[in-house]
Amino acid sequence: MANTYAQIHIQCVLAVKFRQSLIEPEWKDRLLLYITAIVQNNGHKMIAINCMPDHLHMFFGFRPNQSLSDLMRIVKGESSEWLNKQDFIKSTFRWQEGYGAFSYSRSQMKIVAEYIENQEEHHRKKKFLEEYQQFLEHFEVEFDDRYIFKPLE
Repeated sequence: MANTYAQIHIQCVLAVKFRQSLIEPEWKDRLLLYITAIVQNNGHKMIAINCMPDHLHMFFGFRPNQSLSDLMRIVKGESSEWLNKQDFIKSTFRWQEGYGAFSYSRSQMKIVAEYIENQEEHHRKKKFLEEYQQFLEHFEVEFDDRYIFKPLE
């Protein structure tokens, strides 16, 4: 795309299907590296990535040569397939349908990256669904409670 210039920074939030706490500390870093490679192989730049047992945050510089929905489909599909082949968990790993995507200006990059890097500390004070709903409200995203990540089963 000659003469196309963009500066787009996106934070995406993904939840494990049914918000199950399946992501284990023993292999978490391998998952984060794998997802980083997927994002970078698709031409985007990972800025920060971290996860909790039931959800993942990633913040990246987004190139407009691909749709965000295509990238998320690839990230979720390829990482699920990789996890299931690794045999890290006894059940089948799947991401929840949908995702949250929030854009930030260059001046906010450091704050967002630090927020993602400090997920463990942050979630000592706030649960995931509370955090996610606050993102939606802060960014003035209309939502229906029935479709905000399925409850635990």
